[in-house]
Amino acid sequence: MKVGIIGLGLIGGSFAKAYKKDNHTVYAYDLNETVTDYAISSGVVDVKLNKKNVKECELVIVSIYPKAAVKFLEDYSPHFSKKSVVIDICGTKRYICREGFRLAKEYGYTFMGTHPMAGTHNSGFKYSKENMFSGAPMVLVPETDTNPDLYEKVTEMLSPCRFGRYSVTTADKHDEMIAFTSQMAHVVSNAFIKSPTACIHKGFSAGSYKDLTRVAWLNPSMWTELFLENKDNLINEIDILISSLEKYKTALENDDEKTLYALLDEGKKRKEMVDGR
Repeated sequence: MKVGIIGLGLIGGSFAKAYKKDNHTVYAYDLNETVTDYAISSGVVDVKLNKKNVKECELVIVSIYPKAAVKFLEDYSPHFSKKSVVIDICGTKRYICREGFRLAKEYGYTFMGTHPMAGTHNSGFKYSKENMFSGAPMVLVPETDTNPDLYEKVTEMLSPCRFGRYSVTTADKHDEMIAFTSQMAHVVSNAFIKSPTACIHKGFSAGSYKDLTRVAWLNPSMWTELFLENKDNLINEIDILISSLEKYKTALENDDEKTLYALLDEGKKRKEMVDGR
């Protein structure tokens, strides 16, 4: 299979390495030409992707930020083969899917939104790995959920990545869920580390500190765009957290041992219920 990849950062680079390991032909392009040239010289990428050769790709993976992804689709849609399957891997889905489905209808190719639930706090091609997606969940966002043949085709095309499971949802539901499971974790971690105590914590921290602050080490450009695109869902989650924190604060201020115990026990039981012990 010939696979085209737009963007050779952490995720795009990992896709390129996974497909190359599985002996597929990889066409790729990154805005930073040095990265593209390095990927070619290192044997990960076979051909530099452009508007003339993109029609040769059976699968095109758009691995850049949402606004840039839409711009790419607008520029390249006239050049895709009508047999091509084009997917994006953006962290939010409503904007890119709305425009992707529209352009696919206009130009006659197939588009599907996707979101691989994998990554690290590092960014860039040098941190990409051929096994980045091994065992990881993959979310698929088709225009409708009534085409099992397309689902089978896309999962087969993605098989070199070794995803552990696939789920299918809508763009609206995806963005609602991701505000809680991913975006809130980054907001909380990033805000938590701003305490003045963080500057003098060494020698007083262990696993809980490391777990909570890991994703504070983020890519500000990417997360700013993703947060703003999904601000309605994210603001709702922030409001829920603030309301919950106020209850803990009030219990502490009032030396209300009974309420504080109840709040802590409630959180413990909720964790057990949703994730198991």
